[in-house]
Amino acid sequence: MTVTHVQLISVPVSDQDRARDFYVDTLGFDLIWDNPMGPGGRWVQVAPKGAATALTLVTWFPTMPPGSLKGLVVETDDLDGDVAALRARGVAFADGGIQTAPWGRYATFDDPDGNGIVLQATRV
Repeated sequence: MTVTHVQLISVPVSDQDRARDFYVDTLGFDLIWDNPMGPGGRWVQVAPKGAATALTLVTWFPTMPPGSLKGLVVETDDLDGDVAALRARGVAFADGGIQTAPWGRYATFDDPDGNGIVLQATRV
């Protein structure tokens, strides 16, 4: 095998504009692409600043209904600050916010379609 990295993860959404705005304006991701893709389709790709892996906000996979992605894990160097900033932007966190586990600290929330995201700070 010569696989070098994960390039894209498809996130199933119902409204690409709303999802793009959430990932870019609320989470602070970069907008990589927002271009037409075939008749009536659109390619919307976002990524955390400087990340090797990006997300495509997709509407065209019938086996991936909006909100069906769970456990998308994103890493942060400032969990407390990021949780506070996201709360100020209207993000609701499950389980009251920050949780502690043997491997680190984390907080979980959903995007507007219900896709589950874990914001974590791994212990080193």
